[in-house]
Amino acid sequence: MSITVTNITKSFGTQKALDNISFSINKGEIVGFLGPNGAGKSTMMKILTTYHTTDEGEANVNSFDVITDKQNVQKSIGYLPEHNPLYLDMYVKEYLAFNADVYKTPKNRIAEVIIQTGLQPEAHKKISELSKGYRQRVGLAAALLHNPDVLILDEPTTGLDPNQLLEIRKLIKDISKEKTILLSTHIMKEVEAVCDRVLIINKGVLVADKKLNELRTEEEQIIEIEFDFRVEEAFLKKLPHAIKVKNIGGFNYEITFNTTTDMRPVVFDFAHDNQLKTLQLSRKNKNLESLFTELTQ
Repeated sequence: MSITVTNITKSFGTQKALDNISFSINKGEIVGFLGPNGAGKSTMMKILTTYHTTDEGEANVNSFDVITDKQNVQKSIGYLPEHNPLYLDMYVKEYLAFNADVYKTPKNRIAEVIIQTGLQPEAHKKISELSKGYRQRVGLAAALLHNPDVLILDEPTTGLDPNQLLEIRKLIKDISKEKTILLSTHIMKEVEAVCDRVLIINKGVLVADKKLNELRTEEEQIIEIEFDFRVEEAFLKKLPHAIKVKNIGGFNYEITFNTTTDMRPVVFDFAHDNQLKTLQLSRKNKNLESLFTELTQ
């Protein structure tokens, strides 16, 4: 196991941030860590990175105890916190050299992580001159310098524009071929795009541990469609396998189907046959979104 957490409890004053949490993550897995704000995600990550200690329970990274063997845990982990702590007045290579000295890492690793994270076009610049997407790349490069087995990423795509988000998502996916990754995010599409499994935490309690392929094979699905004018919901409910229709504003509808068959072609043909223009048509992972909502509201 890359990460093992057993009966972890952590409080800050009278506030219990984590309540008897247990889970494990196998080598090579990419696990999404979901939960509302204040659920305890960052606290758990800070325990795994040895920044916080536990009140009760145990946690191990690469079989090293986070309390009694902090140095080996720190060597095993690359950590990108939510607020990426960069020295803006440093040049990219200068900042990575500084981090290489901290980890006592050979200097040739700097060129390797620059290539790995796609920083070549900006490597000659000061960090203050970089876009947020490239600053995130610098943070990832620093986390990868000492070639850790485990990466812990806390909201790595927050505040990125769509193009930057896709770039960082691809980068994380590429890195995952060699690393175990625990990824905290609020973005469901992020989990769907890169993760094998999801952990959901609410009010300090672990409320779900599911593989994404298990959720995808469950029968219900939601199709979101936008027409060029309003349609009666009862009319849409006549579609095969439709069990629920909801107008979500304007001419936009969510149609829930009870089948594993992709219903997008059926909905499109239905619109065409009834002389409706389809302005938008997409399939949502109903199961992940509804599971999150059900367990955290």
